[in-house]
Amino acid sequence: MTVVIRLDVMLALRKMKSKDLAAAIGATEANLSKLKSGTMKGVKFETLDRICEVLDCQPGDILVHIPNTDNEKS
Repeated sequence: MTVVIRLDVMLALRKMKSKDLAAAIGATEANLSKLKSGTMKGVKFETLDRICEVLDCQPGDILVHIPNTDNEKS
């Protein structure tokens, strides 16, 4: 299973910069960068809720699940 973070896509669609989103949700730019790159181990629902409010989107617009192929191990 792979979960892909599409936050950069949503930011581009909304013509918003990461630093503006970070300020709007009360997060640091560094943490937002970790989330965008997929290096963050988890995200609080509260943070996800704020992101969705500011970007006017659904969590599924940001987090996309890609199932394993037959050749990948679980």
